[in-house]
Amino acid sequence: MPQIPEKIHELTVGQLSARSGAAVSALHFYETKGLISSRRTSGNQRRYSRDALRRVAFVRAAQRVGIPLAAIRDALAELPEERTPTKEDWARLSDKWRAELEQRISQLERLRDHLTDCIGCGCLSLKTCALSNPDDVFGERLTGSRL
Repeated sequence: MPQIPEKIHELTVGQLSARSGAAVSALHFYETKGLISSRRTSGNQRRYSRDALRRVAFVRAAQRVGIPLAAIRDALAELPEERTPTKEDWARLSDKWRAELEQRISQLERLRDHLTDCIGCGCLSLKTCALSNPDDVFGERLTGSRL
């Protein structure tokens, strides 16, 4: 991994990519989504402050556990301007995200259980299939695709 001298306070997009492990295109995408920011040189080249490394690491860690980018952006927006996320920030936010992740896990477990049933019958009936028609409240009154 390339080392960046301590006296350098700004990184090019290539340096940020090499140090963070994120593709240049991903860094540009993160920037358009407001997750990281850069300044432009007189030659219109991006320059990132060194704290962008921590922000990118934060974004990638949150993505790995399934947090949507919009939620990550909202979390970063809560931090004081230009401050990088700390261990305490991660702990606070992970507590907040835990309930959402538990709900998704539960939903995936139900999907897995119904998938096995569906493979067994093979009907994919819109009238009774839990995969094609999940949590069907209208199915008690009507059949088929209505809404």
